[in-house]
Amino acid sequence: MMDLSKGFNPIHQGGALTMKFKQSDGQNQRIERISTSHLVVGIDIAKETHVAQATNFRGIVLSKRHLTFSNTIEGFEKLERWIDGIRQKHRLKGLIIGMEPTGHYGYNLANWLADKGNSVVMVNPATTKRNKENRDNSPSKSDPKDALVIADVISRGYYYEYSRQAIVFQRLRTIMSDREYWVTNSVRFQNRIIRWIDIRFPEYFSVFKDWTCKRSLATLKEFPSPQDLESLSVPEVITGWRKHMKRAGGSTGMQKAAELIAHAKSSIGETTALNEAKQDLQWLLEEFERVVEILERIEKDIQVLLSEIPMADHLRSIGLGTICIAAILSGAGDLRQYAHGRQLLRRAGLNLAESTSGKRKGQIVLSKRGDATLRKYLYLATLQLCGNHPVFRQLHENNVQVKQMKKQQSVFKLLGKLARIIIGIVQRGETFSPEKVAPICIQAA
Repeated sequence: MMDLSKGFNPIHQGGALTMKFKQSDGQNQRIERISTSHLVVGIDIAKETHVAQATNFRGIVLSKRHLTFSNTIEGFEKLERWIDGIRQKHRLKGLIIGMEPTGHYGYNLANWLADKGNSVVMVNPATTKRNKENRDNSPSKSDPKDALVIADVISRGYYYEYSRQAIVFQRLRTIMSDREYWVTNSVRFQNRIIRWIDIRFPEYFSVFKDWTCKRSLATLKEFPSPQDLESLSVPEVITGWRKHMKRAGGSTGMQKAAELIAHAKSSIGETTALNEAKQDLQWLLEEFERVVEILERIEKDIQVLLSEIPMADHLRSIGLGTICIAAILSGAGDLRQYAHGRQLLRRAGLNLAESTSGKRKGQIVLSKRGDATLRKYLYLATLQLCGNHPVFRQLHENNVQVKQMKKQQSVFKLLGKLARIIIGIVQRGETFSPEKVAPICIQAA
């Protein structure tokens, strides 16, 4: 495992070249990297069978025929022998292998090649699609053609590095991916339960604003329908609650019980197929509580993982929460590999895109070409800071009131500032210092 307490080499990390933060400089750097002695291999990824094509740095095809190989160890070794044969025949020393990030299908191949010490790069599928007519001026599509197009765009520098992160970041990415899945399931179950209540007991939310509180869950388990409540007394309702919670009574409990009984007597809820509906609700509640328990265990595991990453403390000093920090580190990886906040924004697809031609000036929008989860949590983190952090709140107020920005425009401007702060404090190994932003705050005030 990489020692995260040691310094970071800005030129080279884990066999991958670190790009300069300006897009034009990075593009030139990627092109210059491919020399006359390089073999460029493009691979079209599929679930079971991959296709490879080989060219030199100018795009001249070096293989007599494309290679088809299976997604197995035998297929990977067949690819290795094929590449070695071409390199020996044409006396090429360098090698760069590229593929599209096609879901999870190419994950094992990319890792196998990288573990062998090969330079593995990724090509955006949108780039492949836009360049597929360059060779034959035809919209036709096939696996060998796609592999050749991938090799072509690599030779022109349209790729990005594939590098395996330190184990702790891989673990964090895996557990955050699992968390997103279970959060989605939690929302699904919550929506189903709310729908059930709206149909069967629509007056319920007049008593419980938050249906997930302990008293509400006890009610849904013991007295889910108005028919279960209308003939009961307040003490009987409280007795039913005691099966699921310790402090069921008191003035609050008596008040809530009385309100429930009153609403149950005048409820307009649906009563048909009530037994089947109540069984459905019990299953939904069991699944919801199970998911909540899983999410609690995941959050504890995340806290343990973050304790192994020193830069998590730097992000925490800004005022970010545990989940936001974990999402940023899982989506962006080791933040020390970035030279500037713009690279982090580009990784998340938060860089700006504009379409202009002649006198026409198009609307400036976000490119959204990046990690959607990272983009979501950077945005949520900025919203949180604008509401709770005194420095960001003052900057936001200054943008809206003095500079006459729209609120959303101000949020995205501060999102860019947050990205620069994150990369800056991680690169310097510092914690966040509000005093360094103080001159701006004083000017804003």
